[in-house]
Amino acid sequence: MEIDRSELRWGVEQRLEFIEFRLFWEGHVNRSDVMEQFGLSVNQASSDLNRYISFAPDNMTYDKSARTYVRGPGFKSVFGKLDAGRYLAQLRSLEDGLLDRDDCWTNDLPAFASTPTPVRGVHPETLRAVVGAIRRTEAIEVNYQSLSNPEPRWRWIAPHAIAFDGFRWHARAFCMTDDCFKDFLLSRMLEVRGAAEAVTTAAEDADWHSEVTLEVGPHPGLSETQAKVIALDYGMQDGKAEIKVRRALLYYTLKRLGLDTDPSARKPQDQQIVLLNRETSFPAQPAERIGEA
Repeated sequence: MEIDRSELRWGVEQRLEFIEFRLFWEGHVNRSDVMEQFGLSVNQASSDLNRYISFAPDNMTYDKSARTYVRGPGFKSVFGKLDAGRYLAQLRSLEDGLLDRDDCWTNDLPAFASTPTPVRGVHPETLRAVVGAIRRTEAIEVNYQSLSNPEPRWRWIAPHAIAFDGFRWHARAFCMTDDCFKDFLLSRMLEVRGAAEAVTTAAEDADWHSEVTLEVGPHPGLSETQAKVIALDYGMQDGKAEIKVRRALLYYTLKRLGLDTDPSARKPQDQQIVLLNRETSFPAQPAERIGEA
């Protein structure tokens, strides 16, 4: 059953999603959970629980001995947001300090940890200037430190998007110095000054607006059992998984997946996956790095 969300105010819908989240992941929810999470009165919390029951009567029943609502055996999501990625994203956000414990919908958290990522020195004023230029379709002058030059240089860029490569944040922009679209690391923008009308539009960035579909499969050097395990890890169907990526982010995607080098250079157990459609996906240079300044 899908709910007609036009019937619900945003705040009510969020509270109903919370009730469903707790039921699915923890198996129970009670009035005090809703009250504490959203700062509601007893009557408001009771009203939300009753409203959820009216939408999904089979999803929860009241356990008198435990004095709480428990997940029903016929539970089916009515909000469609109960996926593993969302749950794990909350754990990752907590670990990275991006989410406060009080804002997390999970009450009974499992023990968890993640590999540390170096803190990137992006100044809020720099990000504000870049985002503002994107919104206003403007160019800005930045003092940028690239690896190709020993000293930073002032250059005019017209940013139109923000991108994350898995480790670092970039501004996708037209570089007026080099007359092409490039990726500029936000952490390497030392200063920002001035603004002017952009000489290009986002629509002209063909690499940003075109997609490449990567087909990956288990490394052929793996045993049949090992290949089945890798297929499960990557959600493969019929021995392959398809990954769509913007051509502008192709280099970073290949690097992050370990597909930017010859697969024979590493042991099959270390490489794990190979690119199945290298020739059809990359008619020019397979691991071409598209435009990081």
